[in-house]
Amino acid sequence: MTFTPSARSFLLALIVFATVQQQVIAQIPAGTTRTGTFVWDGARWMPVESPPPPPPVFAGVEITVAVAPPPLPVYVQPPCPAPNLIWTPGYWHHALLGYYWVPGAWVPAPYIGALWTPGYWGFAGGGFGFHAGYWGPHIGFYGGVNYGGGYMGIGFAGGLWNGGVFAYNTAVVNVNASVVTNVYVNRTIVQQTTIVNTTNVSYNGGPNGVQHQPTSEEQVAEHEQHTPPTTSQQQHVTAAAAEKSNFASNNGGHPTNLAVAKPLPAVTYAPPAGFKPPPPRPLTELAKVQAPPAEVAAAKASTVKTAAVAKPEPTPAAKSAIAPPAKPATEAPAKRVTEAPAKPATEARAKSVTEAPAKRVTEAPAKREEPARPATRPPAKPAAEAAAKPAARPPAKPGEKPKPKSEEK
Repeated sequence: MTFTPSARSFLLALIVFATVQQQVIAQIPAGTTRTGTFVWDGARWMPVESPPPPPPVFAGVEITVAVAPPPLPVYVQPPCPAPNLIWTPGYWHHALLGYYWVPGAWVPAPYIGALWTPGYWGFAGGGFGFHAGYWGPHIGFYGGVNYGGGYMGIGFAGGLWNGGVFAYNTAVVNVNASVVTNVYVNRTIVQQTTIVNTTNVSYNGGPNGVQHQPTSEEQVAEHEQHTPPTTSQQQHVTAAAAEKSNFASNNGGHPTNLAVAKPLPAVTYAPPAGFKPPPPRPLTELAKVQAPPAEVAAAKASTVKTAAVAKPEPTPAAKSAIAPPAKPATEAPAKRVTEAPAKPATEARAKSVTEAPAKRVTEAPAKREEPARPATRPPAKPAAEAAAKPAARPPAKPGEKPKPKSEEK
């Protein structure tokens, strides 16, 4: 069998191509991914399932969860047992078993002038991310969540550093008056920084969270040098996670250990470079301190978006449900009012009783008139005759009757 030069060239090309292809395949290591859905197993490309998309990542977020945290429980703040302790409110944290409650606690400040910004949950990208709390020269953004105890949603109204000593605002903070004497009362700043949160929602943003954006003061504080939670605070969180009764799956969102009375151990950190605590002022002057205008306006504008607040959606259905009954209600009384005065007074009286009794009243006397005439006339005549005859006739009759008897005899 003979081949033409063109056929020989074609067969030679096929042989060379097959040889090269085998060499290339032999060089592909097992487990190599060709695309997002195929993997080389050493002999052939095998289809595989595409990996799930990664969870959303937020800047400065410690944990990301798909389920919203439970509402904040309401509890009484334990009294401050010693000077220069900062209140750190309780909050919901998350672990493998779900949300668990970290009790509130009094914590010694890591350095003089340090203030605590609580952590908070924020909704973004379809998930809930936890922003950890920190120490700093000023109170930063914590989502507008009203934790109580001075953290009314914006800033801290529970006190401030007065030189090297912390002064407590007893209008909103509970202290042991026999030990803590550096106190004052300022209810104005409490009202100015309070974000009304009747549902005790514990997160910012989303369909039902606190609607509050960082103010200019909070943005400045957020970019300052921060100190992370102290080691005693971290141990406090770890201990809370080890207690099963703190988990919402066990307590139904109502933990029993809401706050600890004993303060956490003191841990000292260096203050930010160049930081100096504010100078001391008279307590009477601290009682008149007011929040910055931006914070006051933000507190008034911030709201908690809940199902009760979001009523614009069902309003069309509500209108359609209200409209149909409204028409017959107006038409029915209109007919009664126009018909009643249009008819004579006699007919109006009859119709006030209703038509059915009116017929009975007219028919009944008509039927009684016919039998009533014979019934009344017969007794009337005998009554008159009886009254006339016994007076004149009785003596005449007895006289006439015996006469014929005597004649017959």
